[in-house]
Amino acid sequence: MAAPAHPSPYTKDQPFAARLLENRRLNGRGSAKDTRHLVVDLAGSGLAYEPGDSLGVYPTNDARAVDEILGLLQATGDEPVQLPRETAAVTLREALTSRLSLAGPTRKALQFFAEKATDVAEHKRLASLLAAGATDPLAAYLAEREFVDLLAEYPSARPTPQELVDQMRRLQPRLYSIASSPRRHPDQVHLLVAVVRYVTNQRQRQGVCSTFLADRVELGRTPVPVFLTASHFRLPADDAADIIMVGPGTGLAPFRAFLQEREARGATGRTWLFFGDQRRATDFLYEDELTAWQARGVLHRIDTAFSRDQEHKVYVQDRMQENAAELWRWLERGAAFYVCGDARRMAKDVDQMLHRIVAEHGGLDPVATTDYVKALKRDGRYQRDVY
Repeated sequence: MAAPAHPSPYTKDQPFAARLLENRRLNGRGSAKDTRHLVVDLAGSGLAYEPGDSLGVYPTNDARAVDEILGLLQATGDEPVQLPRETAAVTLREALTSRLSLAGPTRKALQFFAEKATDVAEHKRLASLLAAGATDPLAAYLAEREFVDLLAEYPSARPTPQELVDQMRRLQPRLYSIASSPRRHPDQVHLLVAVVRYVTNQRQRQGVCSTFLADRVELGRTPVPVFLTASHFRLPADDAADIIMVGPGTGLAPFRAFLQEREARGATGRTWLFFGDQRRATDFLYEDELTAWQARGVLHRIDTAFSRDQEHKVYVQDRMQENAAELWRWLERGAAFYVCGDARRMAKDVDQMLHRIVAEHGGLDPVATTDYVKALKRDGRYQRDVY
């Protein structure tokens, strides 16, 4: 699409106050997951996006979490505090609600609590942890805790409101791959969001932004500060080019956008999707849309991997291996290869499988295999949107 004649004034530093129009759970009853289809209204913003771009969202912290910290501090929330790079003071409640991360205490914060602790046992425990330096015990301890834990476990170290906020990091926006095409939804952005809930240190935790969107935003009413981020993740300029998409779970998001865009443009190139999740019956995200696209010839092939539907877990890279010869033929005919999702496990395993397929079916030695994959990246035919 052509760039707008008048660029939007809304940016990361000046986000647009959007509204949420739809919040729909995609997983079936009995699923271990909670994945939401969210529709964000951009009407009046002048914001324009392309398939592959991301939407940045500024969340607020859960009021219950803020209240618990205020209670442990024995504070009202009205106390003024000064934040870095801000000229005016804000109230402690405002800082804890919309400015600061309540998670991620650092070694420096632990050192501060150790210096403040007046109880001998509390001080010894903190000193023992700090003596470990940057070793695994300290890292594991901090990974299990948020600031509320430190306040609860070391009450004798009770900081002042200003001392506490001085130890906390800024609350950062979260980026979500856009799951819609502007040709289909010019004034909307669709998101595919996994709601994060888990337990550490015997406390229920939650993803700040995912639960903000899923639980705390009232449809059509609560402002959702958003901005757009352009991406390198782009469809081929040639609509006749074939594309292979690997996107398990919420990694499906940009590929839903790709398929909407290819259909709207009347693209003639073939499309092949590898999708995976836990169970077909409850976790086949956008199943109706995908099967309809397949029936219309927009999606030429889909291979699924539902890891919990059989005794031995099956993943998208396993489906790639099963179809290695055909995947190689697509690559040799010029197909572009896209991967979206978890960087630490899935994307790494998919990359290894891609190298293996190139080596085995291309008859290439390790050096030539590496060069082949590098050439795919250089030519824009191997793109990753991983996190």
